[in-house]
Amino acid sequence: MEGTKRQLENTFYILATDTADYVSRVLKDGETFAVFDPHGDIQAAGLGQEGLYHEGTRFLSRLLFKLGNARPFLLNSTIKEDNLFFVVNLTNPDVYQSGQLLIPRGTLHITRTKLLRQSTCYETIRFINYGLTPVEVYFSIEFGADFADLFEVRGMTRERRGVRSEGKIEADELWFIYEGLDGVLRRTRIQCAPPPQNFTGSGASFIERLGPKEEREFFLTYSCEINSSASAGMTYSRAHTEAEVALKNLQAQDCYVRTSSEQFNEWLVRSSSDLHMMFTSTPFGFYPYAGVPWFSTPFGRDGIITALEYLWVNPEIAKGVLGYLAALQAKQRDPARDAEPGKILHETRKGEMAALREIPFDLYYGSVDATPLFVMLAGAYFDSTHD
Repeated sequence: MEGTKRQLENTFYILATDTADYVSRVLKDGETFAVFDPHGDIQAAGLGQEGLYHEGTRFLSRLLFKLGNARPFLLNSTIKEDNLFFVVNLTNPDVYQSGQLLIPRGTLHITRTKLLRQSTCYETIRFINYGLTPVEVYFSIEFGADFADLFEVRGMTRERRGVRSEGKIEADELWFIYEGLDGVLRRTRIQCAPPPQNFTGSGASFIERLGPKEEREFFLTYSCEINSSASAGMTYSRAHTEAEVALKNLQAQDCYVRTSSEQFNEWLVRSSSDLHMMFTSTPFGFYPYAGVPWFSTPFGRDGIITALEYLWVNPEIAKGVLGYLAALQAKQRDPARDAEPGKILHETRKGEMAALREIPFDLYYGSVDATPLFVMLAGAYFDSTHD
């Protein structure tokens, strides 16, 4: 048993790399998360982890915004305090045409705002012309979807993959489709409003004329769809409202601490926001996922310890953790999963490689401490709530 465990640890080991010079931006909602660069783009940069992911698969592997033929200048970008929105502020470089300065640097202010809701990434791109004369703005967005399993993104290679189609245009929508070896059909649907002047299988381009002080806004959605499931088809405004209401309903169950130190209060608020981002709704209640990007999934030990530490803040989190882990408690011996009757889950994964057992983590029980910690949490929850 110990030899098998050591072999698994070596096979699926994640090298810790110094990435202090690379800062990514992360959003998460339910089973969907996204990793962007500071510009709001998705490229093969950093550790190559950028992308829009859903249920263990990368549904968008390229998203590159260009003004003319170049990327705009980055002013700043930040994830908002509540972790719902990613906001990027950009401006234009000097734009020349036939040797003549067409748009001086800093004339345009560009704001990109993103949020995730129900397996869809919503983005708005807002332009403001601060110049005194009209300008013609040409911008484009490049798209790509590799449908890589999360463990492929982490560096594992596979002997075989399913069938991936190139981008297809249907009814003013761009589709990327992948039929996996697990028999699951995964689709990325991209929509633009207003429609672009040119839509191809790899991008969209727009030409707009902006008068002095004029503003213009563009809406894009990137939806992750599996088999017969379709995206909710919401507007950005509705998705924004739903996300805020869901977060406020969850926060309303918590108790709060406030001190005389504003700096300490800010630390408490930041910690609370980060935890709420990781709380994920399941049929048994909320479960704190372990971390984005590599561990955005239920882990037994991580979920139990988080629930224990959070018990005085909101015991409903412990109830969700206990219900989820009890439902997946091992019922029979399975050496490949390190499962024995009564053991509590170490980790579970979704995605093609887990479904095909190319990795053992569809349901994996190789944890020495999740089972006693589960008993500890059950006792602490009962002492706290008498439920």
